[in-house]
Amino acid sequence: MTEARSDWTRSAIIAVAAAAFIVTISMGVRQSFGLLLQPVGRDLAIARESFGFAIALQNLLFGLVQPFVAALSERWGTRATLIGGAVVYAGGLALAATIGSATGLVVSLGVLIGLAMSATTFVIVLGAVGRLVAPEQRSVAFGIVTAGGSLGQFAVVPLAQALIAAIGWRASLLGLGVLVLSIGVAAFGFRAAGSGAAASPRAVGEPDWRLGEALRHASRHRPYWLLNGGFFVCGFHIAFVGTHLPAYLVDRGIAASIGAWSLALIGLFNIFGSYLFGVWGGRGSRPRLLAGLYAGRAVAIAAFIWLPLTPASALAFAAVFGFLWLGTVPLTSGAVASMFGLRHLSTLNGVVFLSHQVGAFFGAWWAGWLFDHTGSYLAIWQVSIALGVLAAVLSVATRDAAAFPKPARAAFGAAT
Repeated sequence: MTEARSDWTRSAIIAVAAAAFIVTISMGVRQSFGLLLQPVGRDLAIARESFGFAIALQNLLFGLVQPFVAALSERWGTRATLIGGAVVYAGGLALAATIGSATGLVVSLGVLIGLAMSATTFVIVLGAVGRLVAPEQRSVAFGIVTAGGSLGQFAVVPLAQALIAAIGWRASLLGLGVLVLSIGVAAFGFRAAGSGAAASPRAVGEPDWRLGEALRHASRHRPYWLLNGGFFVCGFHIAFVGTHLPAYLVDRGIAASIGAWSLALIGLFNIFGSYLFGVWGGRGSRPRLLAGLYAGRAVAIAAFIWLPLTPASALAFAAVFGFLWLGTVPLTSGAVASMFGLRHLSTLNGVVFLSHQVGAFFGAWWAGWLFDHTGSYLAIWQVSIALGVLAAVLSVATRDAAAFPKPARAAFGAAT
């Protein structure tokens, strides 16, 4: 048994850098899909509900298969999982460039990319990173990796908008597909061996649970379910804003470029938010930080819809909401690690992420359905405020104490 490491090992630094790059590309490309709503709808004569359903299905599949893909990653390794996901992701974008109907949209952007996202984003890379860094570094490392997703949004969304304007949305999707293939190269930043659950370190006193045992304990752990409830709300907010904010602004007479820059600003400010929430999560109560974050979202949305809408107010909302965008990820992932340890972190995070993606399904699809039936997004904004308040309440009731027998809790955090 050894002392917990306080330094950053070479393997940890490389893995964190690779993970940040991977989510930069994967999430950046994904967040650009909202820019396609109007040009695709116009060219293919499909309603917003149909486009919203494709993105909603993407989110739902992303979540449904995430626990299974995470389990495979723990068994077969992070590198192989990421390479396979990158190939499927690029294939989905290539297919989307050829579609001529709503059905093609559902198959490409919905099914294929939904499956690919489960193998190329946070759950897979955070599980691998969490096994390489010392406990006191874990929350900060998670924040750095999460910030990568925001850097992608800031960098890739304006690039996608420029490509759409210059060469059209079909050719733009092909270009983004080539970019996605770089994930396969970055996957070599993770060691080929020793990345599975069998090689994972365990905290002192952490039970040597098999996967089924870990899932049974999680199913009986009330704070774990409260985390799931809060993450449902997170998914709803992110999918709704990411998919429909550009169209909402154009509907209200704001230039399309402001919508693109709003998404980019969300990404830029979330770089700071994700990192800082990661740092704060290593020093204070993660549930209370989550409560403040969700309450802050509710206040930001209320101010946005009640104040006069201008380009300046849209960009200001994007900056504030961006700071609160993905700060939930390092806090929630860190809480799961505290509750259940490292051995099955990817799979247990995957279950929580499923809740996030169920929320994202409704945020993307229901918003489009309501708009097509009412001609307004007002009801969805109001629901988003109420859900933010609910998530804050659930987070206040959450505790991230270890789900181990009492003698083991005192020793949790030291690496073996």
